[in-house]
Amino acid sequence: MSQDHIVIREIRPEDNPQIEAVIKGCFPEFGIPLKGTAYEDAETPFMYESYQGEREVYYVVATDKEVLGGVGIKQLKDFEGNICELQKMYFSPKVRGKGFGKKLFELCLKAAKDFGYDTCYLESASQLKAAIHIYEDFGFRHLNEPLGNTGHYSCGVWMTKQL
Repeated sequence: MSQDHIVIREIRPEDNPQIEAVIKGCFPEFGIPLKGTAYEDAETPFMYESYQGEREVYYVVATDKEVLGGVGIKQLKDFEGNICELQKMYFSPKVRGKGFGKKLFELCLKAAKDFGYDTCYLESASQLKAAIHIYEDFGFRHLNEPLGNTGHYSCGVWMTKQL
């Protein structure tokens, strides 16, 4: 797959089925539980609609025909404070290892700063070692317990970064 035809852009309504398939496809691949994770989130089939509020955005990596991954920023659910959550960072095997994760990650952190958040929070599964390595490289620090109420009780990695 040639990288020249791959773009990073904000999610569109017609992207929903493809980004849902990318997200859900990662769970069996990495042996991540389906319960208590993004796999069963009500918003996963409706990603476009889920990121239309103020101070939130979801970016995708896509070709003309195919959505290959994405990641978003939004206010941390059920948490008092000016903290956003980096959410639903998943990629098709077709684009992994090509630097798109880092590019989207940087875009999201910039968006979070531009939206005026003080801190960025994220949750991950310990199986996603490459992703966790990226988070650490970007200065995220591990926490001993989760923040807010994401409903992702199967995620055992919690991290934050001051923006």
